[in-house]
Amino acid sequence: MPQYLVSVWHDDEYVLDFTTPDMLRIGPQVGAFNDELTQAGAWVFGAGLHPASSSTVVRSNAGDVSMTDGPYAETKEQMGGFWVIETPDFDTALEWAGKAAAACEGPVEVRPMQDD
Repeated sequence: MPQYLVSVWHDDEYVLDFTTPDMLRIGPQVGAFNDELTQAGAWVFGAGLHPASSSTVVRSNAGDVSMTDGPYAETKEQMGGFWVIETPDFDTALEWAGKAAAACEGPVEVRPMQDD
């Protein structure tokens, strides 16, 4: 069955503070979405991410490896988390993405994963 990456996006640098009113509301919504994915058999894996400022960019050029503080992309939008889901088709993945966007109260992106 095809797998899809459903990524959660934030407009700017976000702070991980699960005590704010927004997070106290959104956290249970995302938990309920995760439960629904699991019960439907669509759950493969999911995780929240620390802000992009915590990342390290690793490059390799002719055997030389360099590391710099991230993020790699300079953009206002940052990926804040993701799910890998398994569905029969893209339309079903989009239906799950609509539920994910509602639970997160923000945009999500759906991308098909490459087959072996």
